[in-house]
Amino acid sequence: MGKIVVFGAGGRAGRRVVAEAAGRGHGVTAVVRDPGKHGDLAHEGVAVVAGDVTDAASVAAAAAGHDAAVQAAARMDVPSEEFYAAAAGALVEGLSRAGVRRLVAIGIGSLLEVSPGIRLADTPGFPGDARAFSLGHAAELPVYEQSDLDWVVLAPPPVFLDEAAERTGRYRIGDGRVPEPAEGDRVFSFADLAVAVVDEAGGGAHHRVQVAVSY
Repeated sequence: MGKIVVFGAGGRAGRRVVAEAAGRGHGVTAVVRDPGKHGDLAHEGVAVVAGDVTDAASVAAAAAGHDAAVQAAARMDVPSEEFYAAAAGALVEGLSRAGVRRLVAIGIGSLLEVSPGIRLADTPGFPGDARAFSLGHAAELPVYEQSDLDWVVLAPPPVFLDEAAERTGRYRIGDGRVPEPAEGDRVFSFADLAVAVVDEAGGGAHHRVQVAVSY
């Protein structure tokens, strides 16, 4: 088994990635801003450490000795473009310093296309605040594209994911388009998003691309 460092490990997606990776026997470093607030993450095989995903030196220190990194961090108290651009830049520099090439980032479904060249966030009537956040999130993509990292961005469906649903282990990877609904009205869950993330972190089939992940 390998070692995975998870940035944003205290969030809804991040903590499920930590649990999924540790459950498979991976060594996990859970990076949070304040470890004192996330003591529940500390289980066998999981080290909880303080770190800042927007600081390259902090990224390098946390990632040293790991095989892959996961970017699940988000900030709602700073402009999204500022945060995601800074995080992407720090990840590229810090992971390179640490010798970690594989990066799996959790994206946002509103940046997937509804038709060729048209993202959901660009469609008429898309809420202005949500569009601004989405475009800020998009700031990470050109930074990754210009790097030497072996990265993939997994974008879940553009809906609120199910926080309570149990892990099924099922998911499908699409392309850069908003996926067609499947399995009736079932909402994609954070637990199954974590399954896809850990699969990709462990040497998945998708490289240097943003793709949809859904049921």
